[in-house]
Amino acid sequence: MALRRGTGLVLALIGLAVVVSAAGLVFSALLVGGGPTVRQGSTLVLRLGDLAEVEPLGLFSSWLPSRPTVRATIDAIRRAKTDSRIKGLLVVPAGGATLWGKVQEVRDAVLDFRTSGKPAVAFLEFGGEQEYYVATACDRIFLLPTSPLDVRGLATYEVFFRGTLDKIGTYPDLVHIGDYKTAINTFTETGFTPAHREMAESLNGDLFSQLVDGIAARRSKSSDEVRALVDEGPFLPEDALRAGLIDDLAYRDEASRAARLAIDGDRAISLDDYARTGTTSGFGRADRIAIIYIVGMITSGRSGRATEGEFSGSDTISEYVRRAREDARVKAIVVRIDSPGGSSVASDVIWHELTLARAKKPVVVSMSDLAASGGYYVALPAHVIVAQPATLTGSIGIYAGKFVTGGTFEKLGARVDGVSAGRMADMNSPARPYSDAERAKLVEQLQAFYDGFVEKVAQARRSTPEQIDAIAQGRVWTGRQARDLGLVDELGGLERAIAIARERAKIPSTAKVEIVVYPPKRSWYELVADPFSSVRTAIVSQILPRPEERAVARSLTSTLHLFRRGEPLALMPNVFVR
Repeated sequence: MALRRGTGLVLALIGLAVVVSAAGLVFSALLVGGGPTVRQGSTLVLRLGDLAEVEPLGLFSSWLPSRPTVRATIDAIRRAKTDSRIKGLLVVPAGGATLWGKVQEVRDAVLDFRTSGKPAVAFLEFGGEQEYYVATACDRIFLLPTSPLDVRGLATYEVFFRGTLDKIGTYPDLVHIGDYKTAINTFTETGFTPAHREMAESLNGDLFSQLVDGIAARRSKSSDEVRALVDEGPFLPEDALRAGLIDDLAYRDEASRAARLAIDGDRAISLDDYARTGTTSGFGRADRIAIIYIVGMITSGRSGRATEGEFSGSDTISEYVRRAREDARVKAIVVRIDSPGGSSVASDVIWHELTLARAKKPVVVSMSDLAASGGYYVALPAHVIVAQPATLTGSIGIYAGKFVTGGTFEKLGARVDGVSAGRMADMNSPARPYSDAERAKLVEQLQAFYDGFVEKVAQARRSTPEQIDAIAQGRVWTGRQARDLGLVDELGGLERAIAIARERAKIPSTAKVEIVVYPPKRSWYELVADPFSSVRTAIVSQILPRPEERAVARSLTSTLHLFRRGEPLALMPNVFVR
């Protein structure tokens, strides 16, 4: 025990020393230089890849490479629109995200920037579907002369592990409520079921339609013409130019001269540098709007980070909601959701806290890439739900079960045995499947939660349980489909949600507003306790640089370890759209 206490003391002292050293570096940096400046006639250069929702919270996050956040990117574009020092915008899409909601949000911001009369130019080093989609928001599109325009449509892939489980002797004894609640299909099937395929084709088809319509609107073509062109892709650079999909072939310096924008040198400023030149408005006694982020899997307990990515704990989120609810200066709450769901219990806890908040002040939900299953459940207390057309939402359903691993142990020469007291005590035994009585008890529990889920949706969306059940059944919808079905109120991004919150809180349009973000910056104690969280994030990003790779890794490693044994899950399936 003494050794353990001594070790803890040493680690704490080391952590404190690291923090003090880091503080010294920051102080030194402030003394040496005054930070970036924006010269007259500058170009804001946005190199856009996979965007994050929240900033890294580790001690070294300021010095390690990290993904820019959606809000930081949108805010920079919005400020540049009215900044007299910024002459124009250069967009350099660099690697697509797994899904499309954030991509649409950035594209909308670029379109809004152009209403200022300032030019926005895209430079494509490589042009996949997402890169090109963002580029079409610009006045002109330049493509590297040696790079193809790799626009050829959308394909959806999902990984099925049933064959693997059979080989190792593991049986997935899983139960779901809802014909389209296909999250368990990853483990129980070897491929698409008819319902699963129908849903996947519907999602893929609507996303493809949004892509085609977006291209057509910006390139002066009809949707039919764009569909015909996409069928001919991918394109050699010269063919893309002849088809009118791009404006010119050029290297970076040539594009700079042609567009008359400084994209290199002291008159080119990056997103990171430009963000550091901004001034924060709304200090003093300004009214506040709180933004509470629910990102990743929803679990019980505290929020954190696992190998698979962020997860939102019900204890942490509930604490944030209570703080915002009880803060008299917070006039409205915006809940930003980027989650496929998770624990039904944890989702219900968060739902309850937001319901209490709704009774005191306006609550508005902004959906990012995902707000499905438990992620949709926690959105229900909102007065208004805003989603992107490509957001994946819905998935109103539930599943639970276990993996019977007795056969796996037998293949290894081992055997699982045990004793129990109580007729149902052995219900979650890993050595055998459910009995008929046990399965009936499980179905009863799942059906009760599903019925309650449907009733909550019907009440929140001013509908009937019968009408909601018809569009529920675990089915995933795009934001555009969900809006048409009445599951979502408006299409738009985080800025639109903040504007609605402001209106509902009756804050004058000319008044300054202070945005309070949850999770807040970490305290010194938290930094000392876990100074390396941003290091772990950076390592994972370096090992698996592409978002699709990280998404597949989440499937391979499974997220089930985040939940309690036997816990019902409101979780949507993994979807990789490329």
